[in-house]
Amino acid sequence: MSEAKKPIQIPNAPAPIGPYSQAILKDQTLYISGQIPLNPKNGHLELTDITLSTKIVLENIASLIDAAGFDIQDVMMVSIFLKDMNSFDEMNKVYADFFQGIAPARQTVQVSRLPLDVPIEISCIAQK
Repeated sequence: MSEAKKPIQIPNAPAPIGPYSQAILKDQTLYISGQIPLNPKNGHLELTDITLSTKIVLENIASLIDAAGFDIQDVMMVSIFLKDMNSFDEMNKVYADFFQGIAPARQTVQVSRLPLDVPIEISCIAQK
């Protein structure tokens, strides 16, 4: 029997800036909404460089994964949205440190604009 969907809302990841949940847990699958480089500790956007922005986004994702009882290795698919594809290499270095072992499937696309004019947004799906 299928479990009801359960929202995952935690203070260690940015509060949604629209009508959506930080993450949704359904059965053994966790859907994490797009995370931006908003530092949940101080409410500031971390926009000084793509390395720091990527690190904050991945830390937000890690907090949600942990709160749902999942592990980083449970991440199966990642979607990355970059404002500037010229920052791909710097983003990729931080990403590679975060996802060690078998890397999840991934897509990376350049977009013209992201919420709050951030340089990066990442969403993912994890499954046990």
